Amino acid sequence: MNAELVIRDATIERKGGMTSVVFAGSIGTVIEWYDFLIYGTAAALVFNTLFFPTIDPLSGTLASLATYSVGFVARPIGGAIFGHFGDRTGRKAMLMITMAIMALGTFAVGCLPTYQQIGVWAPILLVTLRFIQGIALGGEWGGASLMVVEHAPTGQRGLFGSLVQIGFPLGLVTSSGVFALVTQMPDADFKSWGVAHPVPAQHPAARRRLVRARAGT
Repeated sequence: MNAELVIRDATIERKGGMTSVVFAGSIGTVIEWYDFLIYGTAAALVFNTLFFPTIDPLSGTLASLATYSVGFVARPIGGAIFGHFGDRTGRKAMLMITMAIMALGTFAVGCLPTYQQIGVWAPILLVTLRFIQGIALGGEWGGASLMVVEHAPTGQRGLFGSLVQIGFPLGLVTSSGVFALVTQMPDADFKSWGVAHPVPAQHPAARRRLVRARAGT
């Protein structure tokens, strides 16, 4: 182990050890994937009527799912951008920026006016916000993995790096479970305001705790 890694590992140990680093990386990834995947559930269930009501239901659903794919196109772009600046200015700052971008983008999707309210601008804004979500996830997921691996003890980097990957399945289960609950509402209430409830509901407490955890890394 070289001198740089010795200093880095010693610093992390003084500030709470690998537990806080893994917690910050893993929980942050869970929240990011929750935000990213809950969009997919909404796209499959209701976005066709809210944003593409002028075409038949099947085409509307396909159009909604096409907007979902925009996030995957944007992910490698986000990874390249935030990976570059993370190398130059530090992972922690970039991770906090990606968390903020994802939070604001997802909140904006939940508050977005429908096609009936602003016309064609609704799907245009939806695609734009989805692209922003993809940029944020690409930067956060890669950055979180790198942060954990870079601070892991020699010989255990694969183990600690793999722990960050639990973010995807946990985000998937959480987003699906939350949407399963809100779909129990009456259909009119669900489409008018219930669909927006799962989007920003989890942010404040979870993100404040994550900020505190990452501030110690």
